[in-house]
Order: sequence, then structure tokens, then C-alpha cells
Amino acid sequence: MTDASWRLHTSAGARACTGGAGFAIFLFVLALCPGAARADDLIGAVAAYTTKARDTLLDIARQHDIGFVAIRAANPSVDPWVPGSGRRIVIPGAHLLPNAPHLGIVINLPELRLYYFPEGQGAPMSFPVGIGDEGKGTPLGLTEVVRKKVHPTWIPTPSERQENPELPAIVGPGPDNPMGEYALYLGWTGYAIHGSNKPYSVGRRDSHGCIRMYPEDVAVLFRIVEPGTPVVVINQPVKTGWHKHELYLEIHPDLQDANRIEAGDGLRLRPALVDALIRKALQPDHLDRVDWSAVRTAGFQRRGVPIRVTYSER
Repeated sequence: MTDASWRLHTSAGARACTGGAGFAIFLFVLALCPGAARADDLIGAVAAYTTKARDTLLDIARQHDIGFVAIRAANPSVDPWVPGSGRRIVIPGAHLLPNAPHLGIVINLPELRLYYFPEGQGAPMSFPVGIGDEGKGTPLGLTEVVRKKVHPTWIPTPSERQENPELPAIVGPGPDNPMGEYALYLGWTGYAIHGSNKPYSVGRRDSHGCIRMYPEDVAVLFRIVEPGTPVVVINQPVKTGWHKHELYLEIHPDLQDANRIEAGDGLRLRPALVDALIRKALQPDHLDRVDWSAVRTAGFQRRGVPIRVTYSER
């Protein structure tokens, strides 16, 4: 599919997929989103790690290519700074593919994660990202990569200079450059996917809207992504998908709760409106296979780990 035809094909449905329409229409929109149904929607695997004395969750997250909020959500009872020696840590390395066109780059803000879908039959790739904080949010919608730059120059935006008047007008390449070594500039003026000289900000809402990546991850993405690659930014705290003929559900904290998790305040305990949405996603002859108790538990916990919500076929 060409970039032009992709834009035309998604012009009606993708706005709903990418906008903050919320739970009430989320699964209904799956029918409008090309690429929402695959033979297998699950990539990666959940793993476990046993802590050493000097580990922190920040260290463990980077070692396993996981973001900070994601590892905290998956391990809510663990002290992120002093987990202690011999503690079992869940590594949330399994991901349901986003319910959006599986083409180019897809960034899911609540998940704090980027997906890249190579042309042809290449396997999808996934990386944690940092995004814009409240009031400086990363925009939703469709754009594309317009150019690439090794050793980019950082020019602080007016809002950044207002926040910190002592910032220099221009920061050239080097260790003081917050864009790191590589940048993929987007069609939205002032926005880019780039590295960072503060890798521990990845997986958090800590930027002024740009998408930050671990230095090792952006180096990989930079090599394989070319200008013209479509980019879609979505807001999907809830994802569903099929794996080995079973339905899986993955629920992440929303953007506001991501800040609460980072601050150590935990989640707001509000009911997740998922029962009716699951019903819309399934054919009537599948409904009797749904484990509604598992659905509700996932809705309350929102740990960002895919769980099976259907009983096995007999």
C-alpha cells in the first residue's frame, strides 16, 4: 500500500483510532482499523528477573528494554529504588500489537511504547519511549518521518526557554545535547523521535512533546527507517488481540495514572468499562468462552501485561 492510499484508506477510521475517544468506542473502532486482526497479535514474552543487591527498577528496565512506568506498573509492590536482593521482578516483555494500521511507526502514548512494522513480511519491532508531560503532550494523529540526522543540533523551543531562561540558544552535538546521537524529524514542526543524554527518562512522561528512546534503540530504528515512513500516534490504554486462538487483553494505566505511578501514588481504583467492549470485539459464538472475572481483574489492576481472557476450547 502506498503512503497516499494508506492516508486515504484511514482518513475516516484512523481519527477514531488515534484520538482520545476513550473506552466507550475503542473496540468498536477495531473494525475500522486495518491491521487490527492478525493471525497472531502477540509479540515478545513475559519474563522474570531476580534482583541483585544494588539493582534498581530503572537499571532492570533498561537492561530488558522496558520503560520505567511499565516496569513499575507490572511490579506495584516493589520499591523502585531499593527492591532488595533476591526479589522476583516481572519483566513485561510481551505486547499485543496496537489496534491501528500495521504500517510504518505506531506510537501508543499510554503504553509509552513505539512499534515499527517493516514493509513486506518482516517481524514487528517494539521499543519503550518517553513522551510529553501534561500540558506539553505529544500530539495524536498522522504524520511521517521527513528527514534523519546523525548528531543533531538542539534548538530549545520558546516554551522550553520560558521554563528555563538560562538555556543556550543552540546546543551542538555532544554529551550535553538532550537529543542524543540520532534524530528522526517528523512532519509536525518541532517534533522528533530521538535519543537522549538522560536514558533514564525513557518510559516516562518527561519531554516537551518529542519521543525519546534509549540510545541503543534509536540507533537501531535510525538505520532501518527512511524519510516518508508514516507515523501514527494513538491513545489506546486497552488493547485486545488473538494468540493461538485465544483472546488476550492488555490494559495500561492511562496518561494521568502514568504520572501517579511515577510519583509512587499508585492507580486510581475506578472500574474499567471493558465487559461491554469485549462483547463488541467478539463474535456471539465466542462470548461463552470469555472469563469475565479475568477481564475485570485486568481492568482494575492495569499492569500492562497481556492476559488470556477466554477459556480454552474443548
